[in-house]
Amino acid sequence: MKVLAWHVHGSWMTSFVSGGHDYLLPVTPGRDADGLGRADTWDWPASAREVPASRLADEPVDLVVLQRPHEAELLEQWTGWRVGHHVPAVYVEHNAPTEHAVRSRHPVTTDPRLAGLPVVHVTRFNAMAWDCGDARTLVVEHGIPDPGYRYTGERSSIGVVVNEPVRRWRVAGTDLVLDLARELPVAVHGMGLPALEKVAAERGIRLLECLDLDQASMHERLAQHRVYFHPYRWTSLGLSLLEAMTLGMPVLALSTTEAPAAVPGEAGVVSCDLTRLREAARRWLDDPAEARERGLAAREHALQHYSLKRFLDDWDHVFREVTS
Repeated sequence: MKVLAWHVHGSWMTSFVSGGHDYLLPVTPGRDADGLGRADTWDWPASAREVPASRLADEPVDLVVLQRPHEAELLEQWTGWRVGHHVPAVYVEHNAPTEHAVRSRHPVTTDPRLAGLPVVHVTRFNAMAWDCGDARTLVVEHGIPDPGYRYTGERSSIGVVVNEPVRRWRVAGTDLVLDLARELPVAVHGMGLPALEKVAAERGIRLLECLDLDQASMHERLAQHRVYFHPYRWTSLGLSLLEAMTLGMPVLALSTTEAPAAVPGEAGVVSCDLTRLREAARRWLDDPAEARERGLAAREHALQHYSLKRFLDDWDHVFREVTS
């Protein structure tokens, strides 16, 4: 099957293009957000092929996977095709509602170009939270390539992964990271970290390190920390959490959105009680054996529930259903 999809979320797309199909990736002259093409930092298969936007109309396409509302308009501008009319399509919703948690209506209910399209949610929380009206809704939970068991926990410290932590301040729980760093050793990995270093310095807070590494190097470095802290207040389900679990790290996370389902009790502590999270962090920093045991449980759970094979099998089912 030939599947057209935009490169929007690199980690998710890495899993998505690992299936047994041909994946067409729009490319614009400036490789802007609407035409990034192939990733530079992930090793994608040759079946993930770049197609200039100006030549998309010449490609036979079996299915379009939309991830942002304006992509339907882009497709019509570039090819003359209307999704759901000239070509089958699904809309993948990556995010939890960004406005009111109860009254947020999904774009398929408000944008005429998207009317009638099925919505594929990446978590059951999202499927519950979004008002999708009468649209057919499906859930394909995340699946990630197994990076292998890399946990050493040799550093008595807490690892965090967050991109653009200052811009995404309370959503990403950056304030909670800095509060934790006042009392315990914390290292942060991700993009946009110079701004965080500046804010931390202004507040007299010392972070062990702030590193923007490629994924493989980040995995190696992250797995050296004894504990992983996932500080997000409001997120769909950060893939960094699943990666940390697969690496074999014990997990601390806020009990919000999908995290309670993703992290079983034996794998970590999931709570909105910040005192309880700090106490668990201290205990694991002082008890490497317990930390390792929790991390092994985290890895086992992640491999069972978020495997790449299950993810790709679920998407094959969606493809068959939508194109039949």
